[in-house]
Amino acid sequence: MISYEMGKSLYLNLTNRCTNDCDFCVRQQSDNTLTDYLNGAQLWLEKEPEYDEIIRDIEKRDLLKYDSIVFCGFGEPLMRFDVCISVAKWLKSHGVKHLRVNTNGQANLIYNKNVAPELCRFFSVVSISLNAKNAQEYEALCHSKFGLAAFDGILDFAAECVKAGAEVIMTVIDELPAEDIKICREIAHKHGAELRIRAKIGEQNNDNAKKRAAE
Repeated sequence: MISYEMGKSLYLNLTNRCTNDCDFCVRQQSDNTLTDYLNGAQLWLEKEPEYDEIIRDIEKRDLLKYDSIVFCGFGEPLMRFDVCISVAKWLKSHGVKHLRVNTNGQANLIYNKNVAPELCRFFSVVSISLNAKNAQEYEALCHSKFGLAAFDGILDFAAECVKAGAEVIMTVIDELPAEDIKICREIAHKHGAELRIRAKIGEQNNDNAKKRAAE
């Protein structure tokens, strides 16, 4: 499935690929968890959709009814940076005002250059999964192909996106201890971002997330 609705947003699914292999990722869970949560939607792509396929898919939607279009899906969307930018340009030219990308924040490491300025020309919100308070704990949880360098790369990317004018939101899962969440919030603020606590897919309505958000 290329596009799917969640709440008042339309989500775009462009790839299965990711530079992380996170312990908590829905891809580590049973198919039923994801299928039930998305009302039967299957996000695993048999092949990555080309630009024309993506446009044909979203042309079927009433795009202006959504609060935002979110590039997210089953993998790391910025693994297909050029496609993201091309689709974002098309959406902007068709009146869509609010674009968000949900990312692991490793794009500058992937491409070995600063892609934040180009990204933030089109995406007003960049949501980055922080997930841990230091490089060692991030690697133990997320297993990035970039190893311990991933964590500092994420922080640098966040700062560059802020500098480029985007609203940057760093996120952590609600299972982290309260003290770790406090430290992550300080890290986010230090880099010009806000912190948001999220539940794992399938647990978005639980009381734990609400409690953590209030701490």
